[in-house]
Amino acid sequence: MSRRLPLILLLIALPLWLVASYAARYGFMEDGQWVGICADEASRWECQVRSNLGLMIHFKLLGWAALITSVLGFFVPGRAGWALAVVGLVFGLPALALYNTTFAVFAVVIAGLRLVRKPRGA
Repeated sequence: MSRRLPLILLLIALPLWLVASYAARYGFMEDGQWVGICADEASRWECQVRSNLGLMIHFKLLGWAALITSVLGFFVPGRAGWALAVVGLVFGLPALALYNTTFAVFAVVIAGLRLVRKPRGA
């Protein structure tokens, strides 16, 4: 396996994840159709998911998770730090799309800096 393969896969997966996050925002959270459906039938599982996602947005859970994992990834050496930075990006990109930009912008920058940092001893 090539040493660059994980990076190439990451560069393919992260834009797809960002597109999926924006699709959830505009197709699920802001779509007027879902507002009407959930006003009439709040017990549907889709409405429950929408409600829980709204609570996650309100309490900035994605932003906090992104920031914590990115900062940890920045200070943890080796592959574990790289993996934590990737997790920070996985939480950070949806947080950017879903209104948690305050924490997510810092998390994405910190995780990005960790991912491009030259390994020690190289």
